[in-house]
Amino acid sequence: RLLVEHSFADKVFFCNSGAEANEAAIKLARKYAKEHQGKDKFEIITALNSFHGRTLATLTATGQEKFQKGFEPLMPGFKYVPFNDISALKSLITQNTCAVMLEPIQGEGGIKIPDPDYFKNVRELCNKNNLLLILDEVQTGMGRTGKLFAYEHYNITPDIMALAKGLGSGVPIGAMLASDKVASAFVPGSHASTFGGNPLVCTAAIATIETLLEDGFLLDQCKRMGEYLRKELKNLQKEFPSVIIDVRGKGLLVGMELTRDCSTIVKACMEKGLLVNCTAGNVLRFTPALIVQEKDIDHMLDILGNVLSSLS
Repeated sequence: RLLVEHSFADKVFFCNSGAEANEAAIKLARKYAKEHQGKDKFEIITALNSFHGRTLATLTATGQEKFQKGFEPLMPGFKYVPFNDISALKSLITQNTCAVMLEPIQGEGGIKIPDPDYFKNVRELCNKNNLLLILDEVQTGMGRTGKLFAYEHYNITPDIMALAKGLGSGVPIGAMLASDKVASAFVPGSHASTFGGNPLVCTAAIATIETLLEDGFLLDQCKRMGEYLRKELKNLQKEFPSVIIDVRGKGLLVGMELTRDCSTIVKACMEKGLLVNCTAGNVLRFTPALIVQEKDIDHMLDILGNVLSSLS
């Protein structure tokens, strides 16, 4: 109920992870398209450097060979385009295309933020070609970017959306959301999950959503702390201009692009008690808890600054 009341969706399917949520989204898109547009409508276009999960379908949807290697043959029916390139997307649509599946911000791909009008153009392209728009908000959803869902930044609505990660605040829960029109393609027996939507995980999800919806939490806490984190990282960039290329992000999803592979920095930070992630080879990804405070960020910056000094 809470997810429906605060999103575009009319129906929610609960599962246990982001991969399961995306798997359900892929199945729903194909089933809807085949029922309404014919049996040849099954192809889904995703983005290069995307990440959608590690099941066979979501692994294939993921536009990165390093995750797919060793699991061939991959599931047929997926094509890949550069992220944030509307012309490339347009050129790849055929009579077999049923959906476009994208992350609002590429996480594993290096915290890549699209142009302001990119998703507006994607939505219009989907409408024009009778395609479904699937948004993978497993990483960007649940307040991470300063809004409950990242699609709100772009003033669009998807047809299907996948959630997980922050939805349960550490408890394993995923969700696939859809409009009534699209969800109607799933009838009893079309899809199921033994443990999806169990009382324990739903209790955690309810508490999470209610906290996020408290006055000032998203617009004040997440936005303010995200701005502070980016500002301080940019100050660090001025101190280490030969190492740090760029700082970018929305809310508390922030990336810092480096001139070098960041694996040694990740290891050095870990040895000093700081957990930070490396994506795309040379981008440090910062995803602190949404309740992070300035003192926590300052402590993180002290560690990171010391590590960069020792490696410069």
